[in-house]
Amino acid sequence: MTKTPDNANNSDARAQITALIKSKPDRMTRRDIARALGIKGDDRRELRAELRAMVEDKVLSLSKDKTYRVAGDLPGVMVIKAVRVDDEGDLIGEPDRWMGAGDASDFIIREGHVGGKKSKGLGGQVGIGDRALCRIKTQGDMHIAVVMKRLGSGPSTHMGILYESGRGWRVKPVDKRARDELRVKRVPDGTEGAQLVYFRASSGPRGKRDDHYGRTAEIVEFLGSADDPKAASLISLRFHNIPLGFSDAAVEEAKSMFVPTLSKHREDLRKIPLITIDPVDAKDFDDAIYASPDDDPKNKGGFVLWVAIADVAAYVTPGSALDIDAEKKGNSVYLPDRVEPMLPHELSSDMCSLRPHEDRACMAVKMRIRADGTKIDHHFTRGLMRSHARLTYAQAQEGFMGNPGEAAAPVMDILGQIFDAYQALKIARAARAPLAIELPERKINIGKDGRVESIVVKERYDAHKLIEEFMVNANVAAAEALDRAGMSTLVRIHQPPERERLQSLSDFLPAVGLKWAIGEKASTARFNTLLEKASKDDLSETVGMAVLRSQSQAYYGADMGGHFGLNLRYYAHFTSPIRRYADLVVHRALIKAFDLGEDGTTEREALRLQEIGEHISTTERRAMAAERDAKDRYIAAYMEGNVGAEFHARISGVTNFGLFLTLDDTGADGLVPIRTLGRERFHFDEKAKKLVGEESGDTFAFGRRVKVRLKEADPITGGLMFEMVSKGEAGKPPSRSARSRSGGGYRGKPTNKHRSKGAKHKAARRKSGKKPSGKSTT
Repeated sequence: MTKTPDNANNSDARAQITALIKSKPDRMTRRDIARALGIKGDDRRELRAELRAMVEDKVLSLSKDKTYRVAGDLPGVMVIKAVRVDDEGDLIGEPDRWMGAGDASDFIIREGHVGGKKSKGLGGQVGIGDRALCRIKTQGDMHIAVVMKRLGSGPSTHMGILYESGRGWRVKPVDKRARDELRVKRVPDGTEGAQLVYFRASSGPRGKRDDHYGRTAEIVEFLGSADDPKAASLISLRFHNIPLGFSDAAVEEAKSMFVPTLSKHREDLRKIPLITIDPVDAKDFDDAIYASPDDDPKNKGGFVLWVAIADVAAYVTPGSALDIDAEKKGNSVYLPDRVEPMLPHELSSDMCSLRPHEDRACMAVKMRIRADGTKIDHHFTRGLMRSHARLTYAQAQEGFMGNPGEAAAPVMDILGQIFDAYQALKIARAARAPLAIELPERKINIGKDGRVESIVVKERYDAHKLIEEFMVNANVAAAEALDRAGMSTLVRIHQPPERERLQSLSDFLPAVGLKWAIGEKASTARFNTLLEKASKDDLSETVGMAVLRSQSQAYYGADMGGHFGLNLRYYAHFTSPIRRYADLVVHRALIKAFDLGEDGTTEREALRLQEIGEHISTTERRAMAAERDAKDRYIAAYMEGNVGAEFHARISGVTNFGLFLTLDDTGADGLVPIRTLGRERFHFDEKAKKLVGEESGDTFAFGRRVKVRLKEADPITGGLMFEMVSKGEAGKPPSRSARSRSGGGYRGKPTNKHRSKGAKHKAARRKSGKKPSGKSTT
């Protein structure tokens, strides 16, 4: 290297490189290092070899964005995200972009002084979920993040696909709302095309949108090849900031766990013939059930039900590394090709999986019900259980129908009793009348090569409904038990629909020949009556979607708020602590309330219930968005080979810019832009949820079945674009007043027929060369 004497030894070169990198607050690429050391020409090969060796020797660390830092050192300035408050009341953060397990340490966030002014750090300025640009200091074993500037909670960077075109390097955003590709000025040496990256966008001079002046992108981090079939899941997880993996400490804790033994807090339930019933592709089994006739003569025709749930609280104790990671994630995320679990697989797929014929720790509830399915009483206990069989939904259904296969045959007596108990529970369910929206659910089948093989509608068995009913009753029992014990916990709250949403439903229904009186009180029974009427007119899916959209969004809270959709006063999530942090909180509350061990709710957790509820409500929505986006991307990849093909669909949304629709066979969602509907202007009738042609009256309404042609399929964004094949239904053109209130669009330039009178006059003047008179032409 030019700046290093020929006789200089290797340690001198390394010391020089290390000192340079330490002196810079920002990370340096190989090109930055070469420029700073004045290294040119062939000497760059020597530098490249030395840097590679220093990384292999763990002297330096190489990031995904091809920059170097001294191993073990932290950058002088970092973006830190606040994640929690510790026992001492300090706000704790972590690096915003270190997504891998074991990379990040905790940072204590402090207010700082920037430019002679005190930054507003903890005084309501930076809270959990917020991001801040911080100067990093180390004090002994502690890392201090001194706030320089609050950045807000949103990501400062975007995700896209980097590729090389004839016009140079470009990045295409993965967000379907982003329309423009961006020019990339600088790309590290050796970069290959089709890379998934984080980038930071910048704008050119105002009004300049061409290649030279337009928006540019700076590559911040490389995430991997975009051509990998599993990239769709990675994009969805990263785009929605889903935490990936686990800390080293959490993994070590998980590996050290063992099944608890019997004790004064744990009774022997192994003789109870509990069984699990799960999807065929389930990797973990966290709930088991059993039912038998009640031998109490006062409860003739009644049943005793058992629901046993994996005792996650025995392994994930408050404040442990496992607990910190689980709370941060909030829940597991289920994608077509993978699961990003809330707990390491040592727990979720092993110690907390109720595998048949193996001893497992459990939290169980024993419930007695009458012949009409109403509950008499319940009792919670902590136990050691042993599942007697693992059945799939299909296997259980065969048993219920009297045609048991090899798996169900040994437990037919158990299945028969469980099914009899379900018949009683159905009576109580019918009397309670929970919201009965039945929409088809589709499953994406992924092949061994990671690509979509098929998309099928999931079969809905009585076995599904049976498990749901057992779980609902266990959840109700948990909420009731804790309320009566005066123990606060997290409950599942679903508020009644808001008036504005009901008004929207009321405005829409006359378009399909139904009605909803806005003045009458909303109830699940009223909604179910509406859904029954819709089913008679082949409108189940259309009206079902409209009713679903009228509902409030459920959330977790610390105050009993009731569950409107299930028509229940008390409801808490108890049955899935492997995949939902809310259920773990409920288990700890039961342990504390009924003296079932020393690992129940702590004082600190009790004080943080509202905060935890808000956090996991957010992580739940985040997970749902990631799951939806991943499905969209996989479906778009599946549909890419069908561009030009025609499909039957249903209009599932109407806006002032086009029609959203859902294909009948795959459930794929796409858009028909309003500009493609015809040469005339179409007006958006928001109340009736339809687009109406200004001249012809041709109408495209919400819920209508249509035929469409696929024009575009973009696996990167998950977007599908269609054009309408079906003609609009005959209708009446909108009135002049309706036109003035509505928006719409043309397909390209309007023909002379559709030009306004003023536009025609202007065109005539331009052609004749005459100047306008100044008088109105309309």
